[in-house]
Amino acid sequence: MNYLLLIIVAVAGIALGLYIARKKSGNLLPTQTKAKIRNKEDILEFLHTNKRITNNEVEKLLSVSDATATRYLDELENQRKIEQIGTTGHAVYYILK
Repeated sequence: MNYLLLIIVAVAGIALGLYIARKKSGNLLPTQTKAKIRNKEDILEFLHTNKRITNNEVEKLLSVSDATATRYLDELENQRKIEQIGTTGHAVYYILK
């Protein structure tokens, strides 16, 4: 019976520790959060001078993967900072709102 109680307490402690760790980190480390903000600012800066940007240009500008470039552009679009022109493929580009 003592072993069962010990196992229950250990599992509860681990679960509580994981919960607190996730709550504090917000799923991103502070350096990752800063880099993400800086990268999105770089996209907006590029748009101020060039008026339009594509996913491929974001990949090259920031040296990130296609998925990361898409995620940044989607986030900026959801924040209503940029607007997507076109629906799919290479004809899609983004402009400032």
